[in-house]
Amino acid sequence: MMSIGDRFNKIRGKTRFVVSRIFIHLQGEEIAPLLGVLNENARSAVDADGDLEVMGECLVNVCQSLLQYQNYWRSASNEGDVVWNEGEAGDYVEELFTDSANRYLSQPDVTPMVEENELLSLPITDNLIVMITVAFEGESPDIETDLGEYDALSEGLKALISLNYKGGYRAIALHFSPARLGEILTEEQTILNFPELVPL
Repeated sequence: MMSIGDRFNKIRGKTRFVVSRIFIHLQGEEIAPLLGVLNENARSAVDADGDLEVMGECLVNVCQSLLQYQNYWRSASNEGDVVWNEGEAGDYVEELFTDSANRYLSQPDVTPMVEENELLSLPITDNLIVMITVAFEGESPDIETDLGEYDALSEGLKALISLNYKGGYRAIALHFSPARLGEILTEEQTILNFPELVPL
C-alpha cells in the first residue's frame, strides 16, 4: 500500500527508488557446491567492473541456485527503504555494501579455481550466509515486504530475477560468508556476526 508521502512524490513526478538487502542463511553439508557458484559469479562481477548487465546475470544465477537449495534455508532477514532522490539511494547502497563487505569472512576469493584434488583436503563449511543488496526504480511488493518466512523469501528471490529482465536495476551487490573454500562459519559465529537473522 502506497503511503501518503509516496503518493505526494508520485504526483510531483519524482522517481521512486527502492534499496533492499536480503540475508539468507543456509545450513547442511550439501551446500558446498553453492559456494562454488557464488565464487564463480563473484569473479564474473569483479571482471565486469560494475557492468549492470553482467551483474544482473550474476544475480539471476545466484537467485536460481538459492531457490534450488531451498531445503537448506535456515534463517533470513531483510531491510531497506524507499527514497525519492538518486543520490540518497546511492548513499544507502554504499552504506549497505560496505557493511556487507565487512561482515565476517565475506571477502571472496577471485583467484583461479583450486585443483579438484585440492578440494578433497579442504574443510567444508555447513553454514553459509548470502547477502544480496539491490537498488531499483519503481516498486516490487514481493521485495518490499518481510521476507522472514519460506514462501515470502521464495517469491522475493523470483521477483529479483524478474526485475533483471525489466531493466530496473540501478545497483547490485553480492556478498557471502564464508567467501572462500576452506573457511568455516560455525553456528556460534553465525549468531554472533549475523544477529539480524530470524529462523524460518
